[in-house]
Amino acid sequence: MELLDNPVRAYAWGSRTVIPDLLGHEVPSSHPQAEMWLGAHPADPSRLVQADGGRTSLLDALGADPKQLLGPERSERWDATLPYLLKVLAADEPLSLQAHPSLEQARAGFAAEEAEGIARDAADRNYKDPNHKPELICALTELHALAGFRDPAVTVRLLRALEVPELAGHAELLAAQPDADGLRALFTTWITLPQAVLDTLVPALQEGCVRLAGSGGEFSTEARTALELSERYPGDAGVLAALLLNRVTIEPGEALYLPAGNLHAYLNGAGIEIMANSDNVLRGGLTPKHVDVPELLRVLDFHPTPPPVVIGKPDGDWVRYDTPAEEFLLRRFDGAPGSPVPVPDGGPRVLLCTAGGARVRSLDGELELRRGASLWLSAADTDVTLEASAEGTQLFLASDGLGI
Repeated sequence: MELLDNPVRAYAWGSRTVIPDLLGHEVPSSHPQAEMWLGAHPADPSRLVQADGGRTSLLDALGADPKQLLGPERSERWDATLPYLLKVLAADEPLSLQAHPSLEQARAGFAAEEAEGIARDAADRNYKDPNHKPELICALTELHALAGFRDPAVTVRLLRALEVPELAGHAELLAAQPDADGLRALFTTWITLPQAVLDTLVPALQEGCVRLAGSGGEFSTEARTALELSERYPGDAGVLAALLLNRVTIEPGEALYLPAGNLHAYLNGAGIEIMANSDNVLRGGLTPKHVDVPELLRVLDFHPTPPPVVIGKPDGDWVRYDTPAEEFLLRRFDGAPGSPVPVPDGGPRVLLCTAGGARVRSLDGELELRRGASLWLSAADTDVTLEASAEGTQLFLASDGLGI
């Protein structure tokens, strides 16, 4: 059981308040802080804090003794690596529209780009590793997102309500084929439009959004979202694509699960995100970065689905967020000072305090976990307990999804 020192990543869409406040640093920060990474991703691993104050990379520690830290069975199952990455995500501006590949697609894409000799840090590289990246985000604040393709019949109503003549033909095409194939056809049409056409079509959409956003009607939220995106990304095909997606708002404690092929974008808000330990992203717009349209179309799942909201289930003193992913499982604890609470056993775990504080005890000793602090529990750290040291204490526990 060791405290963790975690890297914080600065991206333009990040918040100047959420992560600095969590860590007890100066607020606002001098630059946006978007993500804090807790794990052993090769690009930015956490560091174990030694008793003497020294630091050791968690990635290096796992490489030196994977069977001890992961457990023999899990070391073999996960190829001596930590299978998940935990993040604190804080967005003041929209992230890019994106999707993640399946495991088979990631392996094939990675192998193909390796064979082509494309540098792994190249701007036009799609696959940084041969792994998939299912992910789940649990809201810390009200969190707004676009996630998955909406029921086409509802989208047709939205497009008609916008009353944009330039979109009328597109609406009727989807109305004639209101299914996954119709969505694929319309999305493909929009994302491949020449820039000259987009430079006319997006402003026309803006005018329709202004009218609809002020109506207070069924689609006023969707219209406001499209209007805001068009102002940030003028002439971007992703603004049109956003019209096809579920507009989702989740409250603190609720979560979104994003499987392979789900086109999504976080709009704003903060949350605890957990994912398979991968960095594979196929972008679909709302970004100046590389968009590989053929590869994106190969990866996307166009089947319409309801918003992928996950409600946690009671698990003793914890709340557990179940998903189909074997690589990760997220649990949440909310409590106040009282009796000691068992920390679930099961392979390597990361424990993060997001509110209040807790005393964590193991067979090796005791650590005080303040707000913003986190610790590493190896497979050998069993029979661990915690006791909240303040009202409103909240902790998140990350593990793999085996043997739950």
